[in-house]
Amino acid sequence: MQKPSIPKGTRDFSPEEMANRNYIFNTIKSVFQLYGFRQIETPAQENLSTLMGKYGEEGDKLLFKILNSGDFAGGVADEEWAAKNSVKLTSKISEKGLRYDLTVPFARYVVQHRDQITFPFKRYQIQPVWRADRPQKGRYREFYQCDADVVGSNSLVNEAELLQMIDEVFHRLNINVTIKLNNRKILAGIAEIIGQSDKIVDITVAIDKLDKIGLNNVNAELIEKGIPQDAIDRLQPVLLLQGSNAEKLNTLKTVLAASETGLKGVEELETIFDLVSLTQIATTIELDLTLARGLNYYTGAIIEVKANDVQIGSISGGGRYDNLTGVFGMDGVSGVGISFGADRIYDVLNQLNGFPAMSEENTRLLFINFGDKEQRFCLPLLKAVRSAGINAEIFPEAAKIKKQMSYADGKKIPFVAIVGENEMNANAVMLKNMTSGEQQLVPVDELTDKINAQ
Repeated sequence: MQKPSIPKGTRDFSPEEMANRNYIFNTIKSVFQLYGFRQIETPAQENLSTLMGKYGEEGDKLLFKILNSGDFAGGVADEEWAAKNSVKLTSKISEKGLRYDLTVPFARYVVQHRDQITFPFKRYQIQPVWRADRPQKGRYREFYQCDADVVGSNSLVNEAELLQMIDEVFHRLNINVTIKLNNRKILAGIAEIIGQSDKIVDITVAIDKLDKIGLNNVNAELIEKGIPQDAIDRLQPVLLLQGSNAEKLNTLKTVLAASETGLKGVEELETIFDLVSLTQIATTIELDLTLARGLNYYTGAIIEVKANDVQIGSISGGGRYDNLTGVFGMDGVSGVGISFGADRIYDVLNQLNGFPAMSEENTRLLFINFGDKEQRFCLPLLKAVRSAGINAEIFPEAAKIKKQMSYADGKKIPFVAIVGENEMNANAVMLKNMTSGEQQLVPVDELTDKINAQ
């Protein structure tokens, strides 16, 4: 008989893992709500017409397509099968796909429900997404995204608020991070002043390697990409940018004096730094010109978050985009958003032993079952402690006490209530602390207070 298995790139989560994952999700969710974001959900499947063409050619290949229900092959001619053109065939036999991210479904949602939405619209979404990627360490075919976006507002107050939210989430999770900040307009301005606007991607990819390969190798790579020496010479002050955020911005003002776009980017970052300074956030925010994520869709601020104490990629990121809904025929809706990488945050907390020892979801009290009479005595008590918000259960059978104690140990239940003939006569329970082994007789009406005090 074949052993059961799950598809590559997917995972099962045990109760312990789910308790830890919920700790992350609940922390992020409570911060989103604190800042006025409201939750939406969109279906796991979207029409392929919604998804295709939004992620580039590579992204389209990574979409999981769903076969049409019923006789999906019925409308396909024999010669079309024989031609083996998978792209054409797919369009005939599949109309739906699993969502690849939360952003495109969000854009579709905004356009579809524009008449019911109050703008600016602050939404958050915590849902799984699917990508037909090659599974490898840290890369899965099914994973969760935790997104918060504000659409319908150009104000840089939104960027400042998102940075505060990042600070708050990682403060609550007790992870030391650095927030990297850049602006797409500054990158465009740099390419413009050295006369290489069409080479913005090559320039930023090379700048991105500065830490790893050093200045000389970056310059060599730029020459290789066909960028003339005089343009590279003009780029040196940017590559050698040092100092505080304010000093870097002052240098950029001089370097980008001839670029209106570049100066606009500098001005935007100055405003964001100024607004954030009023809120005294604890996290270090660093202007980092090598930050070039999402170049094809971000139009303003670019945000990335790195964990300081663990070697791992970025654990959160985002930025400003100018035309989220344009692909669905609703122009001019600017937005800014961030996404928390729950799976990477999980790995960081795992390495730091940062999960709380006692999960809120865990059972805190187990009633031992000695038989029918004792069970009848315990059930009203069970109801009372649960009404007081204490997670509690009773062992369902009158099994050997050793088996019931092993059950409590296996589930890491901290307290066990032992009720036999003597305890019932005294209208009390023998409460055992499973960590210290200590036992004490507790009157029934003091039981909840006793557990809540621990």
